[in-house]
Amino acid sequence: MKIILLDELRGKGGEGDVIDVADGFANNYLFRQGIAIPATKGNLKQLEQRRKNIEKREVTRIANAEKLKEALEGAKVVIDVRVGEEGQLFGSVTNAMIAEALVAQLNVEIDRRRIELNNPIKVSGEHKVQVALYRDIKATLNLLVGVTEEEVAEEAAENEPEEVAAEDAAAEAAAEEDAAAGEDAE
Repeated sequence: MKIILLDELRGKGGEGDVIDVADGFANNYLFRQGIAIPATKGNLKQLEQRRKNIEKREVTRIANAEKLKEALEGAKVVIDVRVGEEGQLFGSVTNAMIAEALVAQLNVEIDRRRIELNNPIKVSGEHKVQVALYRDIKATLNLLVGVTEEEVAEEAAENEPEEVAAEDAAAEAAAEEDAAAGEDAE
């Protein structure tokens, strides 16, 4: 069945788009929720008359999504949860908890269904999460789960000297092997 969308339908299209969907989906969900109307000749004619207004709203929505993306990119959101031994969480962090933290810390309200979290987070530390803002516009959000920014910085500083020391030890071992191989050749 051909329909005209009155609002964005994730994965299908945006306001004013004419798409083809299953009859049951259209009749039982889209029409009843006010998300779409049937694509009749009269409705298509009205759509053409409203096309300029729809395009203006689309430009505004895209601009707002881009601004929101800039605000979210690089922002760090701290999710305070209880952490057990070895960084395991008591419970897990869900997209609803992330949405609540965004409102509390950044004063940004995002529907929890727009936060793309394949599996709940069950380990403390820093995690990256995608947020679908509008159509193809996505932002990457940095989550600090069960830790503070200071703890992450300290952990990075502690790990860095160990990595450098390990690299130096490997380089020294390689140099000793080369020297030993050079003496054996003589």
